[in-house]
Amino acid sequence: MSKTRHVVIIGNGISGVTCARQLRKLDDQIRITLISGESKYFFSRTALMYVYMGHMKFEHTQPYEPWFWNKNRIELLHDWVKEVDFENKKLMFQSTNELSYDELVIATGSKPNKFGWPGQDLLGVQGLYSKQDLESMEDLTKDGVERAVIVGGGLIGIEMAEMLAYRKIPVTFLVREGGFWNNVLPKEESDLVGRHVKAHHIDLRLETGLKEIVSDQHGRVKSVITSSGEEIYCQFVGLTAGVTPNIDFLRESKLEVNRGVKVDSLFQTNIPNVYAIGDCAEFHQAPAPDRKLVEQVWYTGRMHGETLAYTLHGKPTPYQPGVWFNSAKFLDIEYQTYGTVPPQWSTEEFDSFYWEHSSGKVAFRMLMLKDGTIQGVNNFGFRLKHEFFDKVIKGRWKGEQVIAQLEKANFDPEFLPLTSRKSKRPIMPNSAQPLK
Repeated sequence: MSKTRHVVIIGNGISGVTCARQLRKLDDQIRITLISGESKYFFSRTALMYVYMGHMKFEHTQPYEPWFWNKNRIELLHDWVKEVDFENKKLMFQSTNELSYDELVIATGSKPNKFGWPGQDLLGVQGLYSKQDLESMEDLTKDGVERAVIVGGGLIGIEMAEMLAYRKIPVTFLVREGGFWNNVLPKEESDLVGRHVKAHHIDLRLETGLKEIVSDQHGRVKSVITSSGEEIYCQFVGLTAGVTPNIDFLRESKLEVNRGVKVDSLFQTNIPNVYAIGDCAEFHQAPAPDRKLVEQVWYTGRMHGETLAYTLHGKPTPYQPGVWFNSAKFLDIEYQTYGTVPPQWSTEEFDSFYWEHSSGKVAFRMLMLKDGTIQGVNNFGFRLKHEFFDKVIKGRWKGEQVIAQLEKANFDPEFLPLTSRKSKRPIMPNSAQPLK
């Protein structure tokens, strides 16, 4: 490829960095510039909580040493993009000069949702997404916080609750739904997580929303008013009711946007040589029947970046996501999901096998069609191999086959009881019965 081609990527999260790295592997000559106002170097966003908890320093969250970028000739520009001149193919910045591009990749990620709550911009009210959010949270909670309130029961909410609880700050958790994350998890799994949250002395309030955040005389939060009218005194409020694409600086431009930047299966926008990937991209059509128009997951962001690199290299490659998977932690319970397990399903179309250990901290669910074909699994409290379930879901295995060979899915068999390894039996007891 020509040495004069210049690919500029706005955003150095997992999508942008993966795109830059893969493109460099494919093309040794192309010029690549990676831009971020958040941080000069790529860092693991999911590790921010461990910095706050003192388990690591921020520099430990950076997967690559500073010399890596020069060695691979990926130019880094630490500044915020203020405006894009699509007609003249130029970027304008808050601090530095203009920068021209031949092809532009928008990978600007997300920002925490705000829904117009009175007081949502007070001092002491914030989300948890960026490096700046971590720094703000460090400063706002270092002393004088007698209670914190978290609004929204998603994965970021549970991370923030764990962070605060680790520092001995009492937490009240407002979740407007009737179960924790029950827009994603089936009832049994939602109940399991809810019990676990309460067991960690976190004040979980289900079916309770936020009405207003009240200010003190200094413009800082002093309390919240819930949807039931109760006033809860607090000095910190975490807004964790989801995220939205971070594209405000593009909304008045010629770029087609909706919730995110509109793209096709090649991540191409309505403007030639302009692409969008990661949290900020919104597909015209869902990439698969079980996928959303906006995919805001670390794993999908990585796949977006890798796929687009081939197109930028001159080999147009449509995005084909394959079997859905994700993982997370609910305090000390690990969670994985493979395939399709919605929060609710028709009992006329599906059967569900669900097993839960008597401890209430370990569980396994398998969703099947009526003919027994596996559709997806959820597991809590232990690890299963991605490659195994990718194989069986693609292969349309029957549930009985999966259970019979479940020991092959054990991610860490060396930690299983010796009797389990000797008997070569599935990890589920014989008494486990499917839930219809």
